[in-house]
Amino acid sequence: MAGVWHARQQIERWVVLTATDAWRKAFPGASIGVLAMRGVSNPRSHPDLDARMTDVEADLRRRFSDGGRPAIRALETVQAYTAYYRKFKKTYHVQLQLESVAVKGRSVPRPSALVSAMFAAELQNQLLTAGHDLASVRDPVVVDVATGEETYTMLNGKAQTLTAGDMFIADAAGVMSSIIYGPDDRTPISRDTRDVLFTIYGPNGISADQISGHLDQIREYVTLASPEAEVEIMDILVN
Repeated sequence: MAGVWHARQQIERWVVLTATDAWRKAFPGASIGVLAMRGVSNPRSHPDLDARMTDVEADLRRRFSDGGRPAIRALETVQAYTAYYRKFKKTYHVQLQLESVAVKGRSVPRPSALVSAMFAAELQNQLLTAGHDLASVRDPVVVDVATGEETYTMLNGKAQTLTAGDMFIADAAGVMSSIIYGPDDRTPISRDTRDVLFTIYGPNGISADQISGHLDQIREYVTLASPEAEVEIMDILVN
């Protein structure tokens, strides 16, 4: 289903994502990926996931051992996000994180199993992803283009006004994330998260197939630490 997705929580409430006309006009060729899973657990770490993340780190270093930073910056995925970020005089932060792991030899962050799974897939595929506790999300959920008047509190606790023209996702209670400034501090994944929502921002230049593969990889990594988890929805909204 392209354009609308539904995720039913354990309390039998439906969450629906739609796109505004303004978003469709502003971002031709863009896509939003969504993955909702229920019955997850979120330990600080899990041996199976940790082992996979070690493999991911080794693979990234092998892939870019010869080309280094120029090879990373030449990736079509990175170039697509770079084109978007350049409009706001920003650098794509996932590119910098990938350089840190692949070139500088640092580890993928491991704050918790769910977030680690998201980070690992994000670095492998270079697709911008936000994670949320689904129980904190309030219907309706909308992907939109910022006017420059929207405000929210970022994950670091700082108040932020969105930049006009940025792509963002909001629920009935306010902004959940934006491309330039990242996720909010109202719906974050926590150690108590039992139903999780991942959203993937795909600006023009990122294909639906790339997002589909990314969603499936996140699902795979989450189930390493939560083998009983079930996919409630895995879909892509395509403009």
